[in-house]
Order: sequence, then C-alpha cells, then structure tokens
Amino acid sequence: MLFSGKMSIPMATKIPTVAIVGQTNVGKSSLFNRLYGSQEAIVAREAGTTRDNVIRRLTYEKMPFWLVDTAGLKTAEDEFEASIQDQIAEATEVADSILVVVDGTQYPSDQDRLIAKKALRSKKPVTLVINKTDLKGALPTDEFKRLGIRDILRTSAEHNQGIEVLLRRVVTTLPPATVHNEEAANILRIALIGRPNVGKSNLFNTLAGKQQAIVANIAGTTRDVNRIAIRYKSHDVELLDTAGIRRSGKQETGIEKFSVLRTIQAIEESDVCCLLIDVSELGTQLDQKLAGIIKEAGKGLIIVVSKWDKIPAGDSKAGDTTAEHIARTFDFVPWAPLVFTSSITGKNVTKLFDISLEIYRRRQQTIKTTELNKLLQHAVSKHPPAGLKNTFPKLRYMVQTDISPPWFVIFGGNLKLLHWSYKRYLERQMRAHYDFIGTPIKFSFRQEDAHKNKDS
Repeated sequence: MLFSGKMSIPMATKIPTVAIVGQTNVGKSSLFNRLYGSQEAIVAREAGTTRDNVIRRLTYEKMPFWLVDTAGLKTAEDEFEASIQDQIAEATEVADSILVVVDGTQYPSDQDRLIAKKALRSKKPVTLVINKTDLKGALPTDEFKRLGIRDILRTSAEHNQGIEVLLRRVVTTLPPATVHNEEAANILRIALIGRPNVGKSNLFNTLAGKQQAIVANIAGTTRDVNRIAIRYKSHDVELLDTAGIRRSGKQETGIEKFSVLRTIQAIEESDVCCLLIDVSELGTQLDQKLAGIIKEAGKGLIIVVSKWDKIPAGDSKAGDTTAEHIARTFDFVPWAPLVFTSSITGKNVTKLFDISLEIYRRRQQTIKTTELNKLLQHAVSKHPPAGLKNTFPKLRYMVQTDISPPWFVIFGGNLKLLHWSYKRYLERQMRAHYDFIGTPIKFSFRQEDAHKNKDS
C-alpha cells in the first residue's frame, strides 16, 4: 500500500466483531491464537501490551475486525464469571458473526445443541467450527449436522489446519466498518470503562450533573451502553457509560453484568477512555487487560482511581503510594495520565473533561516531515539499531500518515532484524520531543526495494 501523503480525517468508526463461543476444552483459546497469528499483516506485536490473548484486532484481506474469546475475560477468579449461556446471549446480541466451536472427537452434547440453537436464533451469520479434527477418533462431519448449522468447517488449531479457509469465510460474513459522517468527527467521545462496581455510573451521573447545558439523552442506543451529549467549554462532548444508568428506586445490589463485547464497542467508538479502578482494589489483571485493549485500539487513556473519598483525610502518603503502584502495574502505558476522583465529593471530576480535551488535541497534532527526520537521524546516531553478524537495519526516513492516533511510517532496509525494544526506544524519543500525553502512538516499518535504494 502506497503512502498518499494525505492524512485521514478522524471519524467515529464501528469495526465488526467476531465472537468465539463454545464449551470448555474444545480448543477455543488455541483457535483464537492461531487465527490471530495467521492474519496477513501483523502490526508489531510487542511484549507487555495486552496481557492475555482474549481480544485482538485483526486485519485480513483488508477487512478489520475484533476477534473475541467471550470466555477469556471471565476467569474462575472473577466474581462475575459468565456461564456459557451468558456468553452466547452476549455474542448473539452484539457480535456481527459467531463461531460456534465443538470438539471433533466428541459427539454433540445437549450443551452444544443449546449453544447452536441460541446462535441460530440471533439471525447473525453462524459458522460451526469442528476443531481437533487431526486427532485419532475424529468424527465425520455428518455427526455434527444435527446441530442445524449449515456453514461447517473442519480445523485443527494445534496443527494449523483449516485456519486460512476459516479466516476467508469469516470476512465474507462481516459487514463493512461503519464510518460516521464528518460532523461526528467534531464530537469528543469519552467512554467510562472498568470492572463492575468501580463507580462508572456514579461518575457518569456526576459528570453529566456538573454541566448546566445538557443537550439531550441520545436515543436508539443499547440498554447496556448509555450516552449523553454535553457542551463543555464550547466543545461538544458525548459520554458513554458501559454500565448503564438504573432508574431511581431500581438500584440493584451485588455484581453488575459485565458485557465484554459492549465494552469493546464503546472503546472502539470513543476518542478517550477513562479506565476506572477502585481505590480498594488497585490494578487487577482485568484492569490490565482493559488498558491493553484500549492501547491496542489506539484510543486515548486516562487511568482514574475512583472512590478516593474512602482514603482517610489525614493520609498524606496515600497519593504517592497509589501512584507508584499504578506506575508498576501499568508500565506498558506510561503515557496515560493518572487522576484520583470521588463522585461523592466531586474531587477532580471536572478535571477529566479538561484532560480529555487536551488528549483529543494531542491525538490530532501533525509533525512536519523535516522535523521527523531530524529526530530519526538524531535517535539513530545516538543509539544505532543492533543487527545480525554484519547486517544491520537501516532507518532512512519517516513520515506521519495518520492522526487519532498519530501514526508514523519508517522506511528502510533489513527491517526484519529490528528488535521490538528498538521500536520502544524510538517511541520514547518521539515522546521526549513532542507532547503525546494520554494517547498511544503507532509505528509501521516499510521495507524498501533493494533495487530502488541500495544501502550505502
């Protein structure tokens, strides 16, 4: 793909979602990992981004989509562990395409039939994936036709069999990514993301209540993602609450429903995500996963420690101690601002708007090519990239190709030898010279043809 020299206009988009459902031990995770590893163009997977492979953004045959193992974010340690019924209900309601995975060595069970039935009722595209077909004793396809799913493929995630065929089938079932009109690009969208009971709805109500000019509740949304339009300092802002607002008198106790797919969609729609973390339970594994998803989606991120009113007023060291803990736990997003809030006292609530606006501006800044190449030359001369024997990567020039998030393409030779740690070094150099607070920045590396540019 050639660089046109023009940057895309930032617009709200909705990328389709593919959900993997099925019973335990049918190979869903292996299939998930194999599908991700087989995509045609893998964008620099680096250590320390998403901590577990449960949600990944893929591009196959120029079709971007989210791939989700619906059980992946709901481990046995989590109080809100979802049953298979919860998984399939969520997938059928929100996903654009559903992969029902079964064990090819086991006759279909009542649970398999229940999953297939619910998937088919959704009227969404459903593909039956018979996995483990390489094993001795694998059953013929006819044994699974009784599940009622017409579209059937046989795979072996373990031995990479049938994966390319499955990917091609998946992309044919997906709708194109939805791009809203240009007017929508001028609205700052802030999503409140986090585990159940971290105070998302309270913060949503407090943020909305702080404003004198509330435009309207936005109609036509799902029951689990609530929105409200606000005018703040001459800017149009839309708040997205993934937990939902309960009517007065209908407050439920216990754990709220946690919707993985709706959370992904809220992240995808937003410009800036406020990741709420309960001050009483800092930096859980799920919090790290959510931060990784936000980073991978290229969205702005603010880490918000909620319920700060629980901290005793005389505890002067609490802020520093908490900040140090967050810095260690979220070391893969060191650029994310940290804010302590309380919906009860109103502490720093309005500050979230100001920080979000600043992040929004930084996400749209552009840097001249001449400045970028001065930076690149300085970085390379200061710390040349390591190579292999007598062959070294050559980084020749850099251009900015996109905004929201800022995206930079570096052209050169022997780029396959470029270690991921050097890419992180380049990002640190970029951030040291330019303020990209609160937003990930993306790098792509393009190998130049040897006959066009010979290494000097």
